[in-house]
This record gives sequence, structure tokens and C-alpha cells, in this order.
Amino acid sequence: MSHQVTIQPSGHQFTVQSGETILEAALRENFALPYGCRNGACGACKGKLLEGDIDYGTHQESTLTGADKQRGLALFCTAKPLTDLVIEAKEISAAKDIPVKTLPCRVERMEKLASDVMALWLKLPGNERLQFLPGQYIDFLLKDGRKRSFSLANAPEDDSFLELHIRHVPGGAFTDHVFNTMKPKEIMRINGPLGSFFLRDSDKPIIFLAGGTGFAPIKSILEHAFHHGLERQMVLYWGAKARADLYQAELPEQWRRSHDNFSFVPVLSEAGPEDGWQGRSGFVHQAILADFADLSGYQVYACGAPPMIDAARKDFMARGLPEDEFFSDAFAYQ
Repeated sequence: MSHQVTIQPSGHQFTVQSGETILEAALRENFALPYGCRNGACGACKGKLLEGDIDYGTHQESTLTGADKQRGLALFCTAKPLTDLVIEAKEISAAKDIPVKTLPCRVERMEKLASDVMALWLKLPGNERLQFLPGQYIDFLLKDGRKRSFSLANAPEDDSFLELHIRHVPGGAFTDHVFNTMKPKEIMRINGPLGSFFLRDSDKPIIFLAGGTGFAPIKSILEHAFHHGLERQMVLYWGAKARADLYQAELPEQWRRSHDNFSFVPVLSEAGPEDGWQGRSGFVHQAILADFADLSGYQVYACGAPPMIDAARKDFMARGLPEDEFFSDAFAYQ
């Protein structure tokens, strides 16, 4: 049985078919609601239920608490309507007109950036380009029906190839294949662009927070910003365990030298004697807290592991960051 959903404050309406989540139906009908993981782990799609009843679906309890439900909140990526609904959600007009495509691609080039990070460059068919917003991601569609999500690391202006940074998860079937058996010229299928992690219009200065390969979508955003001469003040805090894990540290150093409105703060949590490290140490989001007593006038874009995202969201809001100025993409390894 289908149900109608009305989005407030826009008044837009769409129909959810039997078995669909609210988010799936909204995206199918080209209404771009915020989302990230699509499996109830990150909280990016959280919005308010104003009228009607839903099945909340399977999600992490820490992402949607009992108190959240009492306040009328739901995760639209897992919730399914039981009646017609009225929801409150901020629509993302910038993504609305970008088609999501399923395309074949060829692995054009591979480069090991660190012992556990592989860069892939994917080539689309000659008559295709993937229009996307910097910061979005694609899904690999595997032969067994599973999907694996990776952020695009290139800017949209440089779209001859799609660049991905893939971290090896030992025992992970897909990343084991990437690191052990994948060869250039292999043909894959992808679906995208996906996600709502991209730069919003504002005059506020920006703090970027990257953990590990969370650098990839932030690289896309920053290269796009530099290409268009964005004049907002921007700082990147990139956290990793050891020096080798900052696998492209020379790139933000180059940006720092070339752009007066950009600065770069690398942070290592487990630097060893071999690193000869004299820079910042500890957890990367705590380095931001040490540098900013008041975050009320900033936007934050954070990408990395869910624990880092959760801690940053909580601690930054305690420093005055408005809830709607924290944008995140949590890498939940599958």
C-alpha cells in the first residue's frame, strides 16, 4: 500500500510505495533530502515527523534515541510510513536536478598511497560524464547484489576520471580484492552520485575535519572551492595515527602556500619515534577544540569514522556550533 508524504516547509509531496523508506521514495521522485550512510548509522537524514505513523526500521540506538522519538524525530533512511505523513526536513535544492545513474566503468589506473590506502581512477564510457557535487560518493554494484560506497576525491571540474581513495579493511571481500587481485582495465558497475555532504552557501568561515580517508571528499570540496576562487576562510584538520597515514599531506601543504585563505593542521594520534613528529598530537577533533573557544560563527564539514563524527558533533555544539551548521559523512565500514 502506498502513502503520501508532504514535506514542510516547502509543501512538496511524494508517494512512498510499499516496502520503500521515506528517503528512498523522496530520492526516487527527485526530492533531495539530506542523507549519508542510508543504513541508520550516521544520523544525517534525521528529521521531524509532524503528522502520521511510521515504522522506525532498524537503526543504531545511539543515532536515534528514545528521547529523539519522543521529540518526534525519525531517521528517514530507515523509517517506512504506516499512514500518510507530514514531515519537516530541509531540502537540498542544489542536488535536485542531478540525475543518479548506473554506469559501467573501467579501472584506468591504481596507485598505492599508503600501505593500506589505494587510489583508483575510473574511466566512464566515452559518451558519459558523472555530474556530481564535490563531496558526494558513488556505490560499486557488486555481482552478488551488495554495494560498497566510496567518496569521490576529484573535483567536478576535473571529471575525465573518477578518483577514489580506498582503505584496506582486512577480511573485507571488496577491499581484499582491490588490494590483492584487482588489475587495471577491470570493468565495474557504479551508481551515483549519492550523498548530501557538500558545501552550502554561506559567508561563514569553514572548518574541515578529516579522519584517514575522510580526506577524499574534502579534497574534492577544496579543489572545487579553489577553482572558483572561494574567498571564505578555510582550515583543514586532518587526523591519522602515524605520519604515513597522512597519505597526501603534501597536497594541503601546497594549497596552504598558494591560498591565503586556507590553512592546514595535521594531527597524529599514535606517532612513533620513526615519525620524528613535532606537530599536533592527540585526537583530531580535540585539536579543533583547543584552537576555537567559540564555534558559533562557523560551519563544520566532518568526514571519517562514526565515533569521530559523533564526538565532534557533541563537543562542537557544546562550544556553540549551531546544529544546522554541522555537515558530516560517516564512513561505516561494511
